[in-house]
Amino acid sequence: MTVFAIDDLIDLTREAGALAMETYGRPHNVATKQDNSPVTEADLAVDNLIFPALKKRFPDIPIVTEERAATHAVMPESASFFLIDPIDGTKEFIKKTGEFTINIALIEAGRPVAGIVYAPAIGRMFVGAINSGAREIGADGSSRKISVRECPEQQTAVASRSHLTKETETFIAENKIYDCVNAGSSLKFCLVAAGEADIYPRFGPTMEWDTAAGHAVLAAAGGQVLTCDGTPLSYGKSQFRNPYFIAGSPTAHYSIPASVRTM
Repeated sequence: MTVFAIDDLIDLTREAGALAMETYGRPHNVATKQDNSPVTEADLAVDNLIFPALKKRFPDIPIVTEERAATHAVMPESASFFLIDPIDGTKEFIKKTGEFTINIALIEAGRPVAGIVYAPAIGRMFVGAINSGAREIGADGSSRKISVRECPEQQTAVASRSHLTKETETFIAENKIYDCVNAGSSLKFCLVAAGEADIYPRFGPTMEWDTAAGHAVLAAAGGQVLTCDGTPLSYGKSQFRNPYFIAGSPTAHYSIPASVRTM
Protein backbone atom coordinates (compact mmCIF):
# COMPACT_ATOMS: atom_id res chain seq x y z
CA MET A 1 0.00 0.00 0.00
CA THR A 2 1.20 3.52 -0.75
CA VAL A 3 2.70 5.24 2.31
CA PHE A 4 0.01 7.76 3.07
CA ALA A 5 -2.03 9.01 6.04
CA ILE A 6 -5.45 10.49 5.37
CA ASP A 7 -5.05 12.71 8.46
CA ASP A 8 -2.36 14.59 6.53
CA LEU A 9 -5.16 16.04 4.38
CA ILE A 10 -7.45 17.33 7.14
CA ASP A 11 -5.99 20.85 7.14
CA LEU A 12 -6.03 21.02 3.32
CA THR A 13 -9.66 19.90 3.26
CA ARG A 14 -10.64 22.50 5.87
CA GLU A 15 -8.90 25.16 3.77
CA ALA A 16 -10.87 23.96 0.75
CA GLY A 17 -14.07 24.16 2.78
CA ALA A 18 -13.38 27.75 3.76
CA LEU A 19 -12.74 28.59 0.11
CA ALA A 20 -16.03 26.96 -0.92
CA MET A 21 -17.91 28.89 1.76
CA GLU A 22 -16.58 32.18 0.40
CA THR A 23 -18.44 31.48 -2.83
CA TYR A 24 -21.43 29.91 -1.06
CA GLY A 25 -22.10 33.12 0.86
CA ARG A 26 -22.34 35.44 -2.16
CA PRO A 27 -23.84 35.57 -5.65
CA HIS A 28 -21.71 33.47 -7.99
CA ASN A 29 -21.52 32.23 -11.54
CA VAL A 30 -23.00 28.86 -12.53
CA ALA A 31 -22.08 27.29 -15.88
CA THR A 32 -23.27 24.12 -17.60
CA LYS A 33 -20.82 21.39 -18.60
CA GLN A 34 -21.09 19.21 -21.70
CA ASP A 35 -23.02 16.55 -19.77
CA ASN A 36 -25.57 19.24 -18.75
CA SER A 37 -24.48 19.16 -15.11
CA PRO A 38 -23.83 22.48 -13.35
CA VAL A 39 -20.42 23.76 -12.30
CA THR A 40 -19.84 26.73 -10.02
CA GLU A 41 -16.93 29.01 -9.19
CA ALA A 42 -16.47 26.94 -6.05
CA ASP A 43 -15.99 23.66 -7.96
CA LEU A 44 -13.13 25.21 -9.89
CA ALA A 45 -11.60 27.15 -7.01
CA VAL A 46 -11.51 24.09 -4.73
CA ASP A 47 -10.06 21.97 -7.52
CA ASN A 48 -7.39 24.61 -8.13
CA LEU A 49 -6.44 24.39 -4.45
CA ILE A 50 -6.49 20.62 -3.90
CA PHE A 51 -5.00 19.38 -7.18
CA PRO A 52 -1.64 21.21 -7.02
CA ALA A 53 -1.36 20.61 -3.25
CA LEU A 54 -1.70 16.85 -3.70
CA LYS A 55 0.63 16.89 -6.70
CA LYS A 56 3.29 18.63 -4.61
CA ARG A 57 2.91 16.43 -1.51
CA PHE A 58 2.54 13.11 -3.30
CA PRO A 59 4.26 13.49 -6.69
CA ASP A 60 4.32 9.73 -7.33
CA ILE A 61 0.55 9.22 -6.97
CA PRO A 62 -1.58 10.03 -10.05
CA ILE A 63 -4.63 12.25 -9.53
CA VAL A 64 -8.05 11.92 -11.14
CA THR A 65 -10.38 14.85 -10.51
CA GLU A 66 -13.82 15.55 -11.90
CA GLU A 67 -13.01 19.04 -13.10
CA ARG A 68 -9.91 18.13 -15.17
CA ALA A 69 -10.83 16.05 -18.20
CA ALA A 70 -7.16 15.51 -18.95
CA THR A 71 -6.89 13.35 -15.80
CA HIS A 72 -9.60 10.94 -16.96
CA ALA A 73 -7.26 8.56 -18.78
CA VAL A 74 -8.09 4.95 -17.97
CA MET A 75 -6.09 3.71 -15.00
CA PRO A 76 -4.77 0.15 -14.64
CA GLU A 77 -6.83 -1.68 -12.01
CA SER A 78 -3.71 -2.27 -9.93
CA ALA A 79 -2.75 1.42 -9.86
CA SER A 80 -2.83 3.70 -6.84
CA PHE A 81 -4.41 7.06 -7.49
CA PHE A 82 -6.24 9.91 -5.82
CA LEU A 83 -9.86 10.42 -6.82
CA ILE A 84 -11.24 13.89 -6.13
CA ASP A 85 -14.62 15.53 -6.33
CA PRO A 86 -13.98 19.18 -5.40
CA ILE A 87 -17.69 19.82 -4.76
CA ASP A 88 -20.07 16.87 -4.66
CA GLY A 89 -23.68 17.95 -4.55
CA THR A 90 -23.29 21.02 -6.75
CA LYS A 91 -27.09 21.24 -7.03
CA GLU A 92 -27.30 21.37 -3.23
CA PHE A 93 -24.61 24.06 -3.24
CA ILE A 94 -26.66 26.13 -5.68
CA LYS A 95 -29.88 25.58 -3.70
CA LYS A 96 -28.04 26.41 -0.45
CA THR A 97 -29.24 23.31 1.41
CA GLY A 98 -25.81 22.97 3.00
CA GLU A 99 -25.53 19.35 1.85
CA PHE A 100 -22.51 19.61 -0.41
CA THR A 101 -19.17 17.99 0.31
CA ILE A 102 -15.49 18.11 -0.54
CA ASN A 103 -14.13 14.64 -1.29
CA ILE A 104 -10.66 13.12 -1.51
CA ALA A 105 -10.06 9.37 -1.75
CA LEU A 106 -7.07 7.12 -2.28
CA ILE A 107 -7.68 4.10 -4.51
CA GLU A 108 -5.51 0.98 -4.25
CA ALA A 109 -5.99 -1.98 -6.59
CA GLY A 110 -9.52 -0.92 -7.47
CA ARG A 111 -10.82 -0.21 -3.96
CA PRO A 112 -11.01 2.95 -1.87
CA VAL A 113 -8.67 2.49 1.09
CA ALA A 114 -8.79 5.99 2.57
CA GLY A 115 -11.07 8.97 2.23
CA ILE A 116 -12.16 12.28 3.66
CA VAL A 117 -15.58 13.87 3.26
CA TYR A 118 -16.18 17.42 4.50
CA ALA A 119 -19.48 19.29 4.53
CA PRO A 120 -18.36 22.80 5.54
CA ALA A 121 -21.80 24.41 5.53
CA ILE A 122 -23.03 22.04 8.25
CA GLY A 123 -19.70 21.53 9.97
CA ARG A 124 -19.34 17.78 9.55
CA MET A 125 -16.11 16.04 8.54
CA PHE A 126 -15.67 12.30 8.18
CA VAL A 127 -12.34 10.53 7.81
CA GLY A 128 -11.75 6.85 7.18
CA ALA A 129 -8.95 4.44 6.36
CA ILE A 130 -9.09 0.67 6.11
CA ASN A 131 -6.18 0.24 8.52
CA SER A 132 -7.39 2.69 11.19
CA GLY A 133 -11.19 2.85 11.13
CA ALA A 134 -13.55 5.81 10.66
CA ARG A 135 -14.02 8.97 12.66
CA GLU A 136 -15.99 12.19 12.67
CA ILE A 137 -13.74 15.20 13.28
CA GLY A 138 -15.19 18.20 15.09
CA ALA A 139 -14.47 21.82 14.22
CA ASP A 140 -12.32 21.98 17.38
CA GLY A 141 -10.25 19.01 16.25
CA SER A 142 -12.01 16.55 18.53
CA SER A 143 -12.48 13.06 17.15
CA ARG A 144 -15.11 10.38 17.73
CA LYS A 145 -14.99 6.89 16.33
CA ILE A 146 -17.94 5.90 14.14
CA SER A 147 -19.18 2.54 12.91
CA VAL A 148 -22.18 1.08 11.16
CA ARG A 149 -24.93 -0.17 13.41
CA GLU A 150 -26.61 -3.52 13.76
CA CYS A 151 -29.65 -3.01 11.57
CA PRO A 152 -33.04 -3.14 13.30
CA GLU A 153 -36.01 -4.92 11.80
CA GLN A 154 -37.42 -1.54 10.79
CA GLN A 155 -34.62 -0.11 8.69
CA THR A 156 -33.88 3.50 7.81
CA ALA A 157 -32.75 4.31 4.30
CA VAL A 158 -31.02 7.43 3.07
CA ALA A 159 -31.62 8.50 -0.51
CA SER A 160 -30.66 11.30 -2.87
CA ARG A 161 -32.39 14.63 -2.39
CA SER A 162 -31.92 15.83 -5.98
CA HIS A 163 -31.66 12.51 -7.86
CA LEU A 164 -34.37 10.27 -6.38
CA THR A 165 -35.32 7.86 -9.15
CA LYS A 166 -38.41 5.73 -9.66
CA GLU A 167 -36.21 2.64 -9.27
CA THR A 168 -35.04 3.82 -5.84
CA GLU A 169 -38.62 4.51 -4.80
CA THR A 170 -39.56 0.98 -5.90
CA PHE A 171 -36.68 -0.50 -3.87
CA ILE A 172 -37.73 1.43 -0.76
CA ALA A 173 -41.39 0.45 -1.15
CA GLU A 174 -40.82 -3.24 -1.87
CA ASN A 175 -38.36 -3.63 1.00
CA LYS A 176 -40.81 -1.98 3.40
CA ILE A 177 -38.24 0.54 4.60
CA TYR A 178 -39.54 2.08 7.82
CA ASP A 179 -38.13 5.55 7.25
CA CYS A 180 -36.32 7.31 4.41
CA VAL A 181 -34.11 10.34 4.98
CA ASN A 182 -33.25 12.50 1.97
CA ALA A 183 -29.77 13.95 1.83
CA GLY A 184 -27.43 15.35 -0.77
CA SER A 185 -23.95 14.40 -1.91
CA SER A 186 -21.64 11.81 -0.36
CA LEU A 187 -23.10 12.62 3.05
CA LYS A 188 -25.39 9.63 2.47
CA PHE A 189 -22.48 7.21 2.82
CA CYS A 190 -21.37 9.00 5.98
CA LEU A 191 -24.79 8.85 7.63
CA VAL A 192 -24.72 5.08 7.20
CA ALA A 193 -21.11 4.97 8.43
CA ALA A 194 -22.10 6.92 11.55
CA GLY A 195 -24.99 4.57 12.33
CA GLU A 196 -27.62 7.23 11.57
CA ALA A 197 -29.11 5.14 8.75
CA ASP A 198 -28.89 1.53 7.63
CA ILE A 199 -28.87 1.48 3.85
CA TYR A 200 -28.29 3.76 0.87
CA PRO A 201 -29.69 2.38 -2.41
CA ARG A 202 -28.53 4.16 -5.54
CA PHE A 203 -30.35 3.24 -8.73
CA GLY A 204 -29.26 6.16 -10.85
CA PRO A 205 -26.11 7.36 -12.61
CA THR A 206 -23.01 8.20 -10.57
CA MET A 207 -19.34 8.62 -11.33
CA GLU A 208 -16.49 7.20 -9.31
CA TRP A 209 -15.47 10.60 -7.93
CA ASP A 210 -19.01 10.96 -6.55
CA THR A 211 -18.67 7.84 -4.42
CA ALA A 212 -15.02 7.05 -3.66
CA ALA A 213 -14.42 9.13 -0.52
CA GLY A 214 -17.78 8.27 1.03
CA HIS A 215 -17.24 4.61 0.14
CA ALA A 216 -13.85 4.72 1.88
CA VAL A 217 -15.38 6.17 5.05
CA LEU A 218 -18.19 3.61 5.03
CA ALA A 219 -15.80 0.69 4.46
CA ALA A 220 -13.57 1.90 7.30
CA ALA A 221 -16.67 2.04 9.52
CA GLY A 222 -17.44 -1.61 8.78
CA GLY A 223 -19.88 -1.07 5.90
CA GLN A 224 -19.96 -2.24 2.32
CA VAL A 225 -20.97 -1.08 -1.15
CA LEU A 226 -22.27 -3.81 -3.47
CA THR A 227 -23.51 -3.80 -7.03
CA CYS A 228 -26.81 -5.47 -7.95
CA ASP A 229 -25.04 -8.79 -8.56
CA GLY A 230 -23.53 -8.72 -5.06
CA THR A 231 -19.94 -7.86 -6.03
CA PRO A 232 -18.05 -5.01 -4.35
CA LEU A 233 -18.15 -1.69 -6.19
CA SER A 234 -14.72 -1.22 -7.77
CA TYR A 235 -12.76 1.76 -9.09
CA GLY A 236 -10.69 2.51 -12.17
CA LYS A 237 -13.50 1.36 -14.48
CA SER A 238 -13.97 2.45 -18.07
CA GLN A 239 -14.94 6.14 -18.16
CA PHE A 240 -15.19 6.06 -14.34
CA ARG A 241 -18.91 5.25 -14.51
CA ASN A 242 -20.55 3.33 -11.68
CA PRO A 243 -23.28 0.71 -12.00
CA TYR A 244 -26.25 0.77 -9.62
CA PHE A 245 -25.25 -0.07 -6.05
CA ILE A 246 -26.47 -0.55 -2.50
CA ALA A 247 -24.36 0.85 0.33
CA GLY A 248 -25.02 -0.23 3.87
CA SER A 249 -24.22 -2.13 6.98
CA PRO A 250 -23.41 -5.82 6.43
CA THR A 251 -26.49 -6.55 8.56
CA ALA A 252 -28.83 -4.63 6.23
CA HIS A 253 -31.52 -6.94 4.85
CA TYR A 254 -33.03 -6.32 1.43
CA SER A 255 -33.88 -7.79 -1.93
CA ILE A 256 -33.45 -6.05 -5.25
CA PRO A 257 -36.59 -5.82 -7.41
CA ALA A 258 -36.09 -7.30 -10.86
CA SER A 259 -37.23 -4.03 -12.40
CA VAL A 260 -34.15 -2.17 -11.16
CA ARG A 261 -31.47 -4.68 -12.18
CA THR A 262 -30.87 -2.91 -15.47
CA MET A 263 -27.46 -1.30 -15.01
